[in-house]
Amino acid sequence: MPAAIWSGAISFGLVTISVRLVAASEDRDVHFHRVHLEDMGRVRNRKVCELDGQEVTSAEIGKGYEVEKDNVIPISDDELANMPLPTAKAIDVVAFVPREEIDPIRLGQSYYLEAAGEVAAKPYTLLRRALERSDKVAIAKYALRGRERLGVMSIREGALTLHQMHWPDEVRDPSELVPPAVDLDEDEVERALLLIESMELDDLGQFHDEYREAVEALIEAKVEGKTPAAPKAEAKPGRVVDLMSALEESVRAAKESRGETGEDATVHDMPARKKTTAKKAPAKKATKKSSGRKPRSA
Repeated sequence: MPAAIWSGAISFGLVTISVRLVAASEDRDVHFHRVHLEDMGRVRNRKVCELDGQEVTSAEIGKGYEVEKDNVIPISDDELANMPLPTAKAIDVVAFVPREEIDPIRLGQSYYLEAAGEVAAKPYTLLRRALERSDKVAIAKYALRGRERLGVMSIREGALTLHQMHWPDEVRDPSELVPPAVDLDEDEVERALLLIESMELDDLGQFHDEYREAVEALIEAKVEGKTPAAPKAEAKPGRVVDLMSALEESVRAAKESRGETGEDATVHDMPARKKTTAKKAPAKKATKKSSGRKPRSA
């Protein structure tokens, strides 16, 4: 387990639980250096002032907020450090909500909470057991890396977890991304549901990063002076012409990939049903002769 990145206490009413914060995930990507291909020397970033063109040191660099173009005001680290931050060393539990009320899109980085010493073991277990029996999660406020944050506390295999949450005003409104209304046949919906059923899976542990494994194999081959194996050519899917046929073929492929016979994947014809369409508002009578131009959207 990596070193703790924060230490403090969970404030649960009048109960205090000393904890340490540990990252719940790790970066397993393959990282590369930028190099000069002629001699393989490292290429690094230089910090240069855009006004005088001079390279500056870390001690000469501070924070500035751009009020408007060409008007930047300095903000010192001391000024930020003096900002009121009551949750600087505490995870303050402020509410409990049903688990299903948590919108997944608001969740960010995840952490494990470790009981800091034997004294914290009992209140830590108390909070964990209370969460288990209530089937609720705790909403908490805490500070990390100079910012106050909102988080949700839950349980994973006996350990308390803390998931960072975006503040409500940080989540963008997706309504403008919704496609326009289309005619959708109920048979197409039934076939899509059949495809979902054929792709059900209980264990997600079988997935792995194939791209990273291929990059690691490439590096190993080059280190050993071997010719890297040619990447496997993947067949590109053809252009979808018939949605119904595509759904049926997808069901068949999903079953075959699970070792099931393709015969069971046949989708039998179903009685025709009415199409689901969006109701259109009655057209208004034109009062003026149309110019033929469409109004521009705002």
